Amino acid sequence: MPQSLIDPMTSHPEIQSPVVLFDGVCNLCNAAVKFIIKRDKNDLFRFASLQSTVGQEVMKKYGLSTESFNSFVLVEKGKVYTKSAGALMVAKQLSGGWPLLSAFMIVPRFIRDAVYNFIANNRYKWFGKKDECWVPTHALQSKFID
Repeated sequence: MPQSLIDPMTSHPEIQSPVVLFDGVCNLCNAAVKFIIKRDKNDLFRFASLQSTVGQEVMKKYGLSTESFNSFVLVEKGKVYTKSAGALMVAKQLSGGWPLLSAFMIVPRFIRDAVYNFIANNRYKWFGKKDECWVPTHALQSKFID
C-alpha cells in the first residue's frame, strides 16, 4: 500500500488510546505533555508531535492544517477536539481535581478559544522554543507514537 494511503488510525495500534498531538518544539506544549503524563494515572493517553509523520497523517485524515502547529489536538474514539475543547477533554480524564476544569465547557467556545489563541500566539515569546522536537526519555517512549 502506498505511504499516502496508509490510515494512521489503523496502522498504529497505540492510536486505540486517546492521542494528544502537540507542538514538539514549544516549551509550553512539552511542559503540558509532561503535566498530562504525571496525572494520567490510568495510562490512557498517547502522544505525537504535530511535526511527526504520525501527527501529519492524523492532521490530514481529519482535514486539519499540516502547516500550523498552534493547536492542541485530542483524537479520541474517532472524534477530534482542538484548542480549548481538546485541553478540557484531557483535563476531564486526569487524576486529582483537574476534571473540575471540564465545567468550563459551558463557556461558549469562541470565548474559550479566544483565550486559548492569545496564549498560543504568545507561547514562544513567553516560554521559548527548542530548535528541534523534544525527545522523551527511554522510560516515557512507550507513551509516544512514531
